[in-house]
Amino acid sequence: MSIHPTAVIDKKAELDSTVHVGPYAVIEEGVRIGADTKVLAHAVISGPTTIGERNLIGSFATVGGAPQDLSYKGEPTELIIGNDNQIREYASIHRGTPGGHGKTVIGNNNLLMAYIHVAHDCHLGDHVIMANVATLAGHVEVGSNASIGGLVAIHQFCRIGCYSYIGGVSGIGRDVPPYVIIAGTRNGTKISGINKIGLKRNGFSRETITKLENAYRIIFRSNTLLIKDALELAKHEIPDCPEVDSMVKFFEDSKRGVALRTVEEVNGD
Repeated sequence: MSIHPTAVIDKKAELDSTVHVGPYAVIEEGVRIGADTKVLAHAVISGPTTIGERNLIGSFATVGGAPQDLSYKGEPTELIIGNDNQIREYASIHRGTPGGHGKTVIGNNNLLMAYIHVAHDCHLGDHVIMANVATLAGHVEVGSNASIGGLVAIHQFCRIGCYSYIGGVSGIGRDVPPYVIIAGTRNGTKISGINKIGLKRNGFSRETITKLENAYRIIFRSNTLLIKDALELAKHEIPDCPEVDSMVKFFEDSKRGVALRTVEEVNGD
């Protein structure tokens, strides 16, 4: 274990013998940190927080702080972080609330850049990228392999679908479907199509991408169909495709409503 002499570590914190702790870092009671994790200078980790293996906690990051929720009265809630995550400088990640099942959860292999904020009760999958100053309000769910651009703000209780891409400086007030590209202000977010580049980079076949493009045309560009009818048509026209089934189910499970406005609609095409 490598602990700088200026670091402050509570006696009840549990650190693996291979953890590195930099100058002036503070690790409080109720924190557990797994093997080969690095906590850099001036980072603050509060508990109850469980951090897995091979994570990087950047300088001045605040991890496991109490939720910013007026209804929170000090109840025992927690933050759970998986393995191989990079949490960069000045990031803030808060514990859950009793109303959100008491947990904020971050998966594995995520890149959370400088100044990002993950609020109480959020759930992030794996391989998520949040660029600088991206912000999640409470109870947001982010699917695996989603990319969230810089300065993006996402409203509480929204869901961000897997493999989606949100352009920088966007405001998101509704659920973002999986596999799409979206950008714009909260009242003018526009979906521009399937995230083909992201899907190719993640090994999706040409056939699967084509099927998703066909589903996109049915669901998002069938101006004569109600959305429920478009979803049924997509399932019927493109059978035996788990990705299309996943997109349809995402719509069916939505409680806030799903972003549907496309670039073509905005431009009057």
